[in-house]
Amino acid sequence: MSEAAFNFHTLNPDVILDALWDTGLRVESGLTALNSYENRVYQFSDEDKRRYVVKFYRPQRWDAGQIEEEHRFALDLLSDEVPVAAPLSLQGKTLNQHAGFWFAVFPSLGGRQYETDNEEQMEWVGRFLGRIHQTGRKSVFQHRPVIGLDEYLHQPRQQLEQSSLVPSALKEALLNALDKLVATVQQGWRSDWQPLRLHGDCHPGNILWREGPLFVDLDDARNGPAVQDLWMLVNGDRQERLIQWDILLEAYGEFSDFDINELSLIEPLRAMRMVYYLAWVVRRWQDPAFPRAFPWITDEDFWRRQISLFIEQEKLLQEPPLQLTPQF
Repeated sequence: MSEAAFNFHTLNPDVILDALWDTGLRVESGLTALNSYENRVYQFSDEDKRRYVVKFYRPQRWDAGQIEEEHRFALDLLSDEVPVAAPLSLQGKTLNQHAGFWFAVFPSLGGRQYETDNEEQMEWVGRFLGRIHQTGRKSVFQHRPVIGLDEYLHQPRQQLEQSSLVPSALKEALLNALDKLVATVQQGWRSDWQPLRLHGDCHPGNILWREGPLFVDLDDARNGPAVQDLWMLVNGDRQERLIQWDILLEAYGEFSDFDINELSLIEPLRAMRMVYYLAWVVRRWQDPAFPRAFPWITDEDFWRRQISLFIEQEKLLQEPPLQLTPQF
């Protein structure tokens, strides 16, 4: 079965309970499904009333070596006293397998939502991202990929061209707008940055607040430029974004150096995320969870909006990048 066609229909409660039993955990209550589309994640309590989260990885996405690199990075961060959700070692290993599924168990760590308009919280996050990257620079992933144009633009473009979800009447216009966007990204893309291990998907939803930030979900961890872990935290009009960048980078600079030239990657990375995300939904459409979660993708108005967004983003890419005076 291909990665695109796979779904989790065989991952039933008995399989989950058996998998946890094999690790020595006895489920007393719970198995509450948590919000996750790429993988399947459940919260539960054991017989001693301790709460855990078990994560079953989507088969055929990451191999064991790539998942273990994610785990090692999380444990490296924890060792460096960075607040991150790291897997537990059960019977001497963090990655286990049962019925064809790789899975890991984490402590259940609650928290409040990170407040994107709270400058004090943003400052804290900037410091800890500096610490995350301080750890990330100690080595690079050997098995996980490097952020690049092929994975985030070229492959998604091919998937969108082949997808029957794109209305035939709009496909040519969509691909034309996408091709212009890809060409402009390629012109502005730089490769002279120093790769490091990244969180990879550091948006506000992956930060909880517990008397400080707690970073969760390293599933998209990979090598890339430092700015990838920063740009999704910045929003608003140009002046608001300049203020937020000043806060983030001044705090970040307390622990890590930042190459100011990487700011020119913000709009290319935004375009790459737009295209990758859209193709990801299309690629996963055979998983029953996706039609339930993304019903709007079958609406022609949605695809018209995507054409407009591609055109708008292509124009943004032609504007001068943010200019900051280094103070860090």
